[in-house]
Amino acid sequence: MLIMEITKKTAAVKRRIFKIIQIGNMSDIPSMSFDIFIIIVILANISVTFIQTFDEAAGYAGVIGTVELITMVIFLLEYILRIWTADFLYPEKSYPAAVFRFAVSFYGVVDLLTILPYFCPFFIPSGAIAFRMLRVVRILHLFRINSRYDAFNVITEVLKDKRNALVSSIFLVLILMLASSLCMYGLEHDAQPENFSNAFSGIWWSVSTLLTVGYGDIYPVTIGGRLMAIVIAFLGVGMVAIPTGIISAGFVEYYTKMKVGSYTEHNADFITLSIVNGHPYTGLRLKDMELPQGLYPAVVLRGEDVYTPHESLVLEEGDSMLIGTTSIGTLECSIDEMCLEPEHNWIGKRIKDLDISRRVFVVMVKRGNENICPKGSTLLMEGDVVLLLEKKVKNE
Repeated sequence: MLIMEITKKTAAVKRRIFKIIQIGNMSDIPSMSFDIFIIIVILANISVTFIQTFDEAAGYAGVIGTVELITMVIFLLEYILRIWTADFLYPEKSYPAAVFRFAVSFYGVVDLLTILPYFCPFFIPSGAIAFRMLRVVRILHLFRINSRYDAFNVITEVLKDKRNALVSSIFLVLILMLASSLCMYGLEHDAQPENFSNAFSGIWWSVSTLLTVGYGDIYPVTIGGRLMAIVIAFLGVGMVAIPTGIISAGFVEYYTKMKVGSYTEHNADFITLSIVNGHPYTGLRLKDMELPQGLYPAVVLRGEDVYTPHESLVLEEGDSMLIGTTSIGTLECSIDEMCLEPEHNWIGKRIKDLDISRRVFVVMVKRGNENICPKGSTLLMEGDVVLLLEKKVKNE
């Protein structure tokens, strides 16, 4: 009994630490304070990394070394805590699998590569120079700041949404770059063989011209080469403008969706899902949620803050999520609530044994303060509130 009580308290402490070190809830002062503290530590660590490169910093080596040591110890402790609480970040996985999943994730790798270059030279002195070169990786720790502000995720969402168009435009730039390099080789090789010795020697010239860098260390001297350079320069302006226009349009589309909603073209019904203590969605990213077809997260309410749903948003205890339903192909959906009053014929039955239409689905069971994700074996009880999703044919 004592062991169970200790285990329960340890789990509660572990969950609380997890909530503190994750992206802060505005209503949770310790969590927000931790976010601010880590941001200050990251900026301090990056600052001393740059200051160390100045000759004048030699006189302050003691202070700089102390600040660097303190910040790296904090990073190490944070990494250990994230490893310890990984099972809350990936609740659907076993603890070893959750630890491995975090360790190989982007932020897990960045955290590890931030710590290793500092501490490894103490154990492997012969590799000190190599580890010192890896310190540049700590700049990637700035992405930690990015993860703590929802507005920064707009960039990620826009790039992800427009990735196909961006890849196509970059592919066109590469083709033009190789073609211009080959043409310039043919026109300039005889005049200056030292600069255009083969078809790939003009790649640097192509890059500086197409991307309007204008470095000028390699340039055409023949009339044909200069005419070709004029054409390539004009094409380069257009090629650079294409991805810029794609990204700009992506930002406009994203913010338009935020203002008018992504689903205004549909007749949508909404329900509110409260993420209470022990809810299976707690700690899940939106992309990991398994909502029935036709349901979508419309907005997430966290205290007084309103979050536009994006794949990387992590649901936290106390959140309220507005779930909408839209048309599914030639069908429409609606959601109804049914309270199982005494003597209701569903009481005591399992969901798989209910005599309901094939167009009706049980999507959630509310039992007191608990929201239960239904399974076929879920036993319904008196007082349960059952949420039913019904597919309706449009001509009905």
